[in-house]
Amino acid sequence: MNRQAQAAVMFLLGAALLHAGSTDLYLRYVKEGLQPLLLASGAVLIAAALATVWYERRRHRSQGEQASRDSRDSHGSDGSDGPQGSRGHTHDHPEPRISWLLLLPLLALILIAPPALGSYSALRSGTALQKPYAYGKLPTADPAPLSVIDYASRAAYDHGRSLHGRQVRITGFLALDHAGAPYLVRMALNCCAADAQPVKVGLTGDLPPVLRPDAWLEVTGTYAPRLTHDPVNNGPIPYLKVTSAQPVPVPHDPYDETWNN
Repeated sequence: MNRQAQAAVMFLLGAALLHAGSTDLYLRYVKEGLQPLLLASGAVLIAAALATVWYERRRHRSQGEQASRDSRDSHGSDGSDGPQGSRGHTHDHPEPRISWLLLLPLLALILIAPPALGSYSALRSGTALQKPYAYGKLPTADPAPLSVIDYASRAAYDHGRSLHGRQVRITGFLALDHAGAPYLVRMALNCCAADAQPVKVGLTGDLPPVLRPDAWLEVTGTYAPRLTHDPVNNGPIPYLKVTSAQPVPVPHDPYDETWNN
């Protein structure tokens, strides 16, 4: 892989990052707040690729001019192409062909859009629910729209004090354990999809007759005092008493970034 090929790979990678960062594709890899850094990285890679091409063209032009001067000097001194005429000749050592494997992650980024993590990962990871430093005011709307993490932390660590007498509405995807028990889940991430962990809310009450894993639901219900522990890491799993549930499309951002606030 010569310098021109390296520049082409950098350009394509930068273009792929700009494409991902300017569409919803980047949300499959990193959290929403990292979009500016992703776009900046793509721009820097493209600038570096263009600078590499410019530098290589300038270097080849300089080498050609130097070789031409050396040739004129050698012919002018003895009229023959002797050893002096070959002093400017250099041998390029090709880089290992294995370096072309760098194209594989680039092709994966361009050609494959991975789905967001779902029930398979959620059931094999312990809940990431953490006790918050404080609880904000519950929204005045009825039902109150809450994230899965907000509801779970209030139910598990505040014993539902701010939830009594209120209906709430939360959205997440379904996960069914080995016994068929349903959970509403949202994968929480700190930086990128590689560190995503689930937050789970158990569901009781008026559930749909058919429960399909990974289906996204908007669930309305009230606080349920029941609390169990995740068999993976013994973390708390609070429950919600469902009064109504309806399927919804996958949201713009399938991950939740609020678990570490």
